[in-house]
Amino acid sequence: MKSRSIAAVIAAPEFQEGAGFIVHRPFPTARLDHLDPFLLLDEMGPVVYGKGQAIGAPDHPHRGFETVTYLLDGEMQHRDSAGHAGGLHPGDVQWMTAGAGVVHSEMPSDRMQREGGKMHGFQLWVNLPRAEKLVKPGYQEIAGDRIPVWRSADGRVSAKVIGGQVESTRAVIETHTPILFLHVTLQPGAAFTQPIEASFNAFSYVFAGTLAGDGEAGIVRPHAAVLFEHDGEGVTLRAAPESDEPLHVLLLAGKPLGEPVARYGPFVMNTREELVQAFEDFQSGRMGSIPAEVT
Repeated sequence: MKSRSIAAVIAAPEFQEGAGFIVHRPFPTARLDHLDPFLLLDEMGPVVYGKGQAIGAPDHPHRGFETVTYLLDGEMQHRDSAGHAGGLHPGDVQWMTAGAGVVHSEMPSDRMQREGGKMHGFQLWVNLPRAEKLVKPGYQEIAGDRIPVWRSADGRVSAKVIGGQVESTRAVIETHTPILFLHVTLQPGAAFTQPIEASFNAFSYVFAGTLAGDGEAGIVRPHAAVLFEHDGEGVTLRAAPESDEPLHVLLLAGKPLGEPVARYGPFVMNTREELVQAFEDFQSGRMGSIPAEVT
């Protein structure tokens, strides 16, 4: 199998989101707006909060896409105007389909807000095709112990299969847009190759350890995304042999929608007129509000 070559390495600058929590974001930025069908990737933290310091994203709306939250450390609680509520713990995944529109909040758990602690995770935005942008909002919450894990025969590589599949190990999450979403862990010097559909856009995101890139890419360190060309049948990830810690990397690939993207803040549609309608629907209350009795 010929592996795709590296097209670019994109640094993930630091931004403030929500009520002021820190994220590292490779896109959207001035250098890369989006990678169809992916609209945004945020690495949340890592940050250690003291007692009473933990912050999140209070009530805010979304329309036209899906949000995927994958937590590594900490605890979060979700509430939304469609009546969904749940909690995320280390290893858990939350997949929310905003569709026609939903108001939700993403906050540290009550315990985290009281006691503090480490917070680290990811949020990915996946675009919805035009025909499904106004679907009924949906919510999937998958506990970490339900997420399938693939392991190499020598035990030097493992992959949590959040979306798509690795060999016969298939994700349990249902997606509207065909994607691959893996958390791959490689011991120093180990390599992992994943077949990728020829039409899919693909990238990886390094968040611990060091990745050995090809050509001018060299060594890729944490808080950076690696974009891949379409010149091979798969993607190969290699952990730098001289590293003193395992490589942790997200590998994502998705089928491009090839549709116009009109976005502003929390809304992603196909035309400016649809964005105007989204704002009107939110401001008029047609996206609802979070019920006070939901906990």
